[in-house]
Amino acid sequence: MNINAARFKAAQPGPLRRRCGDSDLRAARLPILSPAPKDRTHTRIPGTMSKPLSDQDRRKQISVKGLAGVENVADLKTNFNRHLHFTLVKDRNVATKRDYYFALANTVRDHLVGRWIRTQQHYYEKDPKRVYYLSLEFYMGRTLQNTMVNLALENACDEAVYQLGLDMEELEDIEEDAGLGNGGLGRLAACFLDSMASLGLAAYGYGIRYEFGIFNQKIVNGWQVEEADDWLRYGNPWEKARPEYMRPVHFYGRTEHHPDGVKWVDTQVVLALPYDTPVPGYRNNIVNTMRLWSAKAPCEFNLKDFNIGGYIQAVLDRNLAENISRVLYPNDNFFEGKELRLKQEYFVVAATLQDIVRRFKASKFGSREIVRTDFTFLPDKVAIQLNDTHPALAIPELMRVLVDDEKLSWEKRVASLYPGDNDRLRRMSLIEEGGVKRVNMAHMCIVGSHAVNGVARIHSDILKATVFKDFYEMDPHKFQNKTNGITPRRWLVMCNPGLAEVIAEKIGEDFIRDLDQLKKLLNFVNDDAFIRDVAKVKQENKLKFATHLEEHYKVKINPNSMFDIQVKRIHEYKRQLLNCLHIITFYNRIKKEPNKQWTPRTIMIGGKAAPGYHTAKMIIRLITAIGEVVNNDPVVGDRLKVIFLENYRVTLAEKAVPAADLSEQISTAGTEASGTGNMKFMLNGALTIGTMDGANVEMAEEAGEGNLFIFGMRVEDVEAMDKKGYNASEYYNRIPELKQAMDQIAGGFFSPKQPDLFKDIVNMLMHHDRFKVFADYEDYIKCQEKVSALYKKPKEWTKKVIYNIAGSGKFSSDRTISQYAREIWGVEPSLEKIAAPDDPK
Repeated sequence: MNINAARFKAAQPGPLRRRCGDSDLRAARLPILSPAPKDRTHTRIPGTMSKPLSDQDRRKQISVKGLAGVENVADLKTNFNRHLHFTLVKDRNVATKRDYYFALANTVRDHLVGRWIRTQQHYYEKDPKRVYYLSLEFYMGRTLQNTMVNLALENACDEAVYQLGLDMEELEDIEEDAGLGNGGLGRLAACFLDSMASLGLAAYGYGIRYEFGIFNQKIVNGWQVEEADDWLRYGNPWEKARPEYMRPVHFYGRTEHHPDGVKWVDTQVVLALPYDTPVPGYRNNIVNTMRLWSAKAPCEFNLKDFNIGGYIQAVLDRNLAENISRVLYPNDNFFEGKELRLKQEYFVVAATLQDIVRRFKASKFGSREIVRTDFTFLPDKVAIQLNDTHPALAIPELMRVLVDDEKLSWEKRVASLYPGDNDRLRRMSLIEEGGVKRVNMAHMCIVGSHAVNGVARIHSDILKATVFKDFYEMDPHKFQNKTNGITPRRWLVMCNPGLAEVIAEKIGEDFIRDLDQLKKLLNFVNDDAFIRDVAKVKQENKLKFATHLEEHYKVKINPNSMFDIQVKRIHEYKRQLLNCLHIITFYNRIKKEPNKQWTPRTIMIGGKAAPGYHTAKMIIRLITAIGEVVNNDPVVGDRLKVIFLENYRVTLAEKAVPAADLSEQISTAGTEASGTGNMKFMLNGALTIGTMDGANVEMAEEAGEGNLFIFGMRVEDVEAMDKKGYNASEYYNRIPELKQAMDQIAGGFFSPKQPDLFKDIVNMLMHHDRFKVFADYEDYIKCQEKVSALYKKPKEWTKKVIYNIAGSGKFSSDRTISQYAREIWGVEPSLEKIAAPDDPK
């Protein structure tokens, strides 16, 4: 059975945009092939419409943004007006900006539909092995711009929208983020879908269509306040309901044993209604499908004691069934011992496996006749990947489907999976004994999967050496590593078009589908013109982000300061508190020597705290409190600013990542599975300050350790300290600057109206800090001094940036997915295009 447990911890989040204009001008989407025009006339001032392209510019647009031919533009305008009229039933006199967004989205979607249908035809004709990616989270972000990039429609849409008298950025900003994920785990799934389509794999993403995604975060008086994310309230133009493929999912009930097998009876039925979203590959005419299930109550009521009150109550009780897909649990690495969460996990796997079996049986396009009934071919035609242990119930449910529904014998099943392995059943004790018996989901994944992988080399090694040591020793071939990756389409071409253009001018455009080609940039590390171009793009991105921050946070930003950014879920192991201690130390140094030439910094921290995670919420309150003091201190001025980035999400990441100078990846060694935010910053020209944890280890290998700022304990140091014992007081008493910072937090310096506000944080750090913040403090501060010193040498800094960009090719999700495909799923990636809908077959 091709089922693989993918992850055992969370990774990281993130999405952003093109633009490469001067200062606060927004450069229009210039071609990224061929030298960029020196006279950049096609720029956009915020809030205004862009100028049309000159004929000379238009001729140059054989580019990653696609040709804006006259016919294309005219067709787009016609279709835009058609959708405004027939789909939205509006005219220009009464249409709102949201109507214009929906008209544009539907126009772009039209270009997906033919490719989508043809792709599915292609799969049914070829009957390839299909890959099913099961995840409780898909953190997709926005779809419009990503679709335009992958279909080469960006320039034509820009031009059409301009000619219609509208502003493209305003329309794009209307789209809601599809926030169906907490952070790294869900965003990884989204990147993987992009890569699977771009590599021509017959792949499907399966998950839940949550009515409410990850909460919207508001900061009120310094505290996180959660608001419901009603992302579907205006409708979603990208999805298509498929009621004809609705599937029943059974809960509760009991089993009866009959001569012809076991029957599951007296169940409560919830219907799973699928909604399909197209997933376009990059310029290959492939459009795969993400199918998300929505829970619906069945129509039949229990009418045996029917009266009008009973009828009303029966209708109202439908909500209980439909609650299954109501809301995403806002926690991605903590076991939720909740019945609703368990129901969600079973709901998605039960519906998905029925769909997989249906598709396996019916291999002819458009045919509902069953044409394949021999399940010995199932492993040849189906690969199922589990993203973490959340969909682990797929393992027993598939067994139930095959034995109870499809009538395969249990003995035949085990023998075909594990020939000659008579100890298999004996080893399948998956119940944790103790006070309360619990099923260990990770163990179930290992036993029921033919391959298990960690998501960075160090993570995989830790799993084999500690967490799953017994399983590894019993079956070492089962364990693999697949280092995570990010899609370069969203995380470079789309969010940082200026940098993509500068790179393409030097090495061509093929890097977009083969990111390893970035190694060619090593030939230009000492090229003064290239160094200037890379630095110029970074400065333009910073100016743009500074304008955004000033609009939203009312804090005047020094765009020449170092943009020092840490964005990820708020969690003790990610050590935002270590960052806070550096901020306080830097603040105290400026106050002590106000006339010294300090390297100015704007330090930004962003991320959401799980609503029930008290310590994480207090960390946010501490960050905002530090900001209130630092940002209003006239002695400090613009040499240090502290901003908490409210409501961090994919769309905000797309703005922040291209603007960052320094990326903070400072988790305690051995705690971060991989991280993917670290890769996004690296690809976009930020330098990393980090521990040897997660994918940072491999990033240092690829770029050269001297081109990252590595500090702190290694995994073996942490293990040694665990044996010896960690004594926070020893560091507190020995390091005066640490003691000063802690005394300020404890004494109310940052909370004068409530001096003991942060007593819980102080108590945790001093007495029960599992993540050993103080142990790395001294080395972290010294490392930050090296960062500040290098930043004063712009040319040397930018050379290190180029080494990092050149070394980031490994961290494409295309590479990750190619490895999954060849080494686990048994399928071969392809860069071939299929025929476009308007091409003859």
